[in-house]
Amino acid sequence: MRDVLYLEEIEQAEALLKPQRVEVLRQLAEPRTCSEVAERLGQTPQRVYYHVKRLVEAGLVDLVAERKVRGVNEGIYQAGARAYWLSPRLVGRIGLRRARDELSLGYLLDLMEEVQADIAGLDRAASELPSIGLSGEIRVRPEDRRQFLDDLQTTLRELFTRYGGAEGDAFKLAVACYPVQSDPKSDPKSDLEEERHD
Repeated sequence: MRDVLYLEEIEQAEALLKPQRVEVLRQLAEPRTCSEVAERLGQTPQRVYYHVKRLVEAGLVDLVAERKVRGVNEGIYQAGARAYWLSPRLVGRIGLRRARDELSLGYLLDLMEEVQADIAGLDRAASELPSIGLSGEIRVRPEDRRQFLDDLQTTLRELFTRYGGAEGDAFKLAVACYPVQSDPKSDPKSDLEEERHD
């Protein structure tokens, strides 16, 4: 399994447009059969197999093994990567803008819930809990948005490549970018708040 898979093909991105398919992909972080995934998600194996088949066709999931169950071959599948990065070149080519925005916001909500659950599950009694939190506001003109996304992608790709090995302590990096509601009373200058625990 790769650490990061960069989605360069529109077919790959479109394969992830269904939230149910993203849930199936999450379950396949570990090798599992469609029946096992179906049991975890409360769905039928046939429905899960439909999603898995599409994910395999898109190159996002791999068939890693097979086993016989009551004389029938059952596939064992696993996600092709731990994380996926959508190429900025694909933005604007996937469906309607409104649908794309809703999908992105839905993913952000899922991501925030995942981060919250991860942090809540940390062992507070551990001798050390190295972490860092950054929050700030960036202003980007509409004509510069593509360059901003390219720069962000390049920065993150360098980090994932440099520290994406199999050895060492595992840390999760989550990046969220979303519009800020303008407040006429607020200071136009952005504030950067940083909290670090070493």
